[in-house]
Amino acid sequence: MSAISGTVEHAAGASGERNPARTKDSARNRVVVFGDIIDDIVVVPEGPIRQDTDTPSSIRNRAGGSAANAASWLADLGAGVDFVGRVAAEDVQRHSAILESFGVTPHLIGDTEHPTGTIVVLVDGNNRSMLTERGANAFLSADDVADDLLDHASVVHFTGYSVFDSADHSPVRRLIERATARGVTVSVDPASAGNLDDFGTEAFLDVIAGAGMLFPNLDEGRALTGLDVPEDMAAALADRVPLVALTLGTGGVVVAERGHEAVRVAAQESAIVDPTGAGDSFTAGFLAAWITGADAVAAAKSGVQVAARAVATVGGRPPKQ
Repeated sequence: MSAISGTVEHAAGASGERNPARTKDSARNRVVVFGDIIDDIVVVPEGPIRQDTDTPSSIRNRAGGSAANAASWLADLGAGVDFVGRVAAEDVQRHSAILESFGVTPHLIGDTEHPTGTIVVLVDGNNRSMLTERGANAFLSADDVADDLLDHASVVHFTGYSVFDSADHSPVRRLIERATARGVTVSVDPASAGNLDDFGTEAFLDVIAGAGMLFPNLDEGRALTGLDVPEDMAAALADRVPLVALTLGTGGVVVAERGHEAVRVAAQESAIVDPTGAGDSFTAGFLAAWITGADAVAAAKSGVQVAARAVATVGGRPPKQ
């Protein structure tokens, strides 16, 4: 992901006005993030990996997980954030402390039978390979998001992993219903093109029916629509979800709002150290701006600027000052 230059290639549908549907009540200005929390082992080899012998590498342990990364970036940007997740019982205190260090209010469930999820991330320039054990994440339920958290929220955000991990999707549907009944916007990051293919795109879109915002990347946009042109992908998805921000890496972002022409926001080059968490930080930057009243295009510019910070550091969370 690259930093936005501030240039808008198509202005149709970008009114620049604040969204009057969003509450500005200070009691309803929080974001509830629900989903995966992971221990990342980030490996950056110094050269090509050599079989059956040593390859000098940078190896760092980082807290991760798409949902937890987004929550951390949101709090780092000043938003009030509640995070609901599941880790091994012995890791509750450790991960709670890490989340709190970014300003997130954690609501972690301790699992006495399953380990904390772990991912080995192999970084090769702009490309990553990920070896994943979902662990306790696979046993988190959307019913674990308490109504009192939603009562104080503007947005509830989750990723596709919360759909893919569960055989019973009624809790996710109930969460969307509970949020909608309270006037809380539901935000979804599809998270994985491969998992979308395995799960079925129509099935996925059916599960998240009622969501207000969708944040796919280019591969996920292709998987969800079968189309090749980003503006066409975003417009097609906006027929299903009212606001879509389709991220294109160095190509910027295409924003589509139902009933309006898609808007492309141009990007500028940014040094990439580790692309892990670029999409999560984009979503956080978008939502942090959106809940304060920014329109969708302005929120997308904010999101890509935050993503440029994210790719300049190892791991998927904000760098410590």
